Amino acid sequence: MSKVFGFSGVDNFCPGGSIYACGNPKEASLFLPLGPQVDVYFPPRKRSRISAPFVFNGEWLEQKQKTSIESLPDECLFEILRRLPAGQDRSACACVSKRWLMCLSNICKSEICCNKSAAPESSLSVKEGGDEEFGGEGYLSRSLEGKKATDIRLAAIAVGTASRGGLGKLSIRGSNSDRVVTNLGLKAVGHGCPSLKSLSLWNVATIDDEGLIEIANGCQQLEKLDLCKCPAITDKGLIAVVKKCPNLTELSLESCPNIGNECLSAIGKSCSNLKSIAIKDCSSVGDQGIACLFSSTTLLLSKVKLQALTISDLSLAVIGHYGKAVTDLVLNSLPNVSERGFWVMGNGNGLQKLKSLTVGPCLGLTDVGLEAVGKGCPNLKAIHLRKSTLLSDNGLVSFVKATSSLESLQLEECHRISQLGFLGVLFNCGAILKAISLTSCFGFKDLNMVLPPSSPCESLRSLSILNCPGFGNATLSVLGKQCPQLQHVELSGLDGVRDAGLLSLLESNEGGLVKVNLSDCVNLTDKAVSSLVNLHGWTLEVLNLDGCKNVSDASMVAIAENCPLLCDLDVSKCAITDTGIAALAEAKQFNLQILSLSGCSLVSDRSLPSLKKLGSTLLGLNIQHCNSISSSTVDMLVEQLWRCDILS
Repeated sequence: MSKVFGFSGVDNFCPGGSIYACGNPKEASLFLPLGPQVDVYFPPRKRSRISAPFVFNGEWLEQKQKTSIESLPDECLFEILRRLPAGQDRSACACVSKRWLMCLSNICKSEICCNKSAAPESSLSVKEGGDEEFGGEGYLSRSLEGKKATDIRLAAIAVGTASRGGLGKLSIRGSNSDRVVTNLGLKAVGHGCPSLKSLSLWNVATIDDEGLIEIANGCQQLEKLDLCKCPAITDKGLIAVVKKCPNLTELSLESCPNIGNECLSAIGKSCSNLKSIAIKDCSSVGDQGIACLFSSTTLLLSKVKLQALTISDLSLAVIGHYGKAVTDLVLNSLPNVSERGFWVMGNGNGLQKLKSLTVGPCLGLTDVGLEAVGKGCPNLKAIHLRKSTLLSDNGLVSFVKATSSLESLQLEECHRISQLGFLGVLFNCGAILKAISLTSCFGFKDLNMVLPPSSPCESLRSLSILNCPGFGNATLSVLGKQCPQLQHVELSGLDGVRDAGLLSLLESNEGGLVKVNLSDCVNLTDKAVSSLVNLHGWTLEVLNLDGCKNVSDASMVAIAENCPLLCDLDVSKCAITDTGIAALAEAKQFNLQILSLSGCSLVSDRSLPSLKKLGSTLLGLNIQHCNSISSSTVDMLVEQLWRCDILS
């Protein structure tokens, strides 16, 4: 037979060409008669790859089944793939097809079959290498958003990260498209990412308890879990996580209507390491759940955020009594909490370690309630009150007197707070208060008041007044005398502030201003800016004059001459021309890194050489809405200032 086929053991089995000595023009290269009823198809130049079955019926041979490894059952493919020894081999096989990818992603670490005899004696065993390659320590971070959030991508992440340090952080933000993440994707993560420590699921309505249970079973090193808009997840799924993930330290629940009191009770019993919890807009959470959570003897929560819940005064009473480890507390939009709740919380004597308190829109926060909180929280250092419509000057001053360690006070949309309450805070917190901020407090009236002599507030370093229409020169004059050590000043959107008022503040300052924001103070002129840089230019690092329409080139000349440390300058929508830009470019010892000229319509193409010169130090340049700068000039700037981020 070897002679017939021309086969000597070295040559190819089927070299092609005719096997008939005489040469049959019709049959020679196609058929080899084996009998009266059997013909075998013989390609002229290619070796035949034959797999059963064949039909021998005297007609042409027909192959009935596709020759492919895809014909293997899932069970056989699973047994093959779980014996792959190396991470690179797994990643390569995952690229073959979606079926292989999904099969690989469903292989748990415990199911990997390691063969020690396959490894060289001088190297690590396959089992030891497998432990290092599969899962890792969790150094990698991945994020899927919108249409990219699919099961296939999750499976690819699970397989691909296993040999590259391991997946440590995963964030999934779903969408309303047809391609969504399901339990199958989380199953792949649970099986392939045992090192996962942080998981965020946002807007994924297709994931339910089954998917979360897969995470609980496979990712038992989980430390942080964030669930937002996951309506299909219930207490059952989250209870599985809190029971099987003992390292859980941070938990955030938002808009999950089927997570309620049963889950919070389980958290209180099982999560001894939980330090931070945030619950927002979960309609099934009530007083019973909060009581079980805080009354647990094994749980020592330090950070708590409760927002948009139907809890009542009872929950605040429990927090005030059992919150012995709480340092940061946020209470926002609690419509069923009354004045009594805050009073009981303050008198519970349990919040001795509380350092930061934030209270949002809540009718229960009154003068009486806030004073009780001040007395019951001796270590409170920072408080942020927003939309407290029933809080008045008397309550604010009483609170400040009751606290002994307040360092930061933020008031936002508290319209009953006036100039009297504001100055009362400064007179009663002069020794330790470091920062005060007022935003959109419309109760201010700029009155010339005769105030009794008092010790200055030497500790205050930061002053921020934003969009308070009644704030003006009279209050600034008092602030200048009362707060001589200010370093950060933010006066934004204040029509009542003029040159004379700002000058009184500047002249009284002894420490040297570092950051100054005067944006949208439309009545300030070059006189105020020149005084600012002449008095404090030697310490000034950040200056924002956005919207000060009366500021012109004279201010740029003064800045260039007096501000050697200035690194961030915003003169958007000012009356700046090419002359002002040239003055900045000619400044000596100028280290400007951020320059914003947005809306400066008088700056033209003639500033190109000056901007190029400033570009030696610039890292950011904003020339949006500079209508006199042509597109060709912008292109040249982009080309030559290659290290500078240019907005145009």
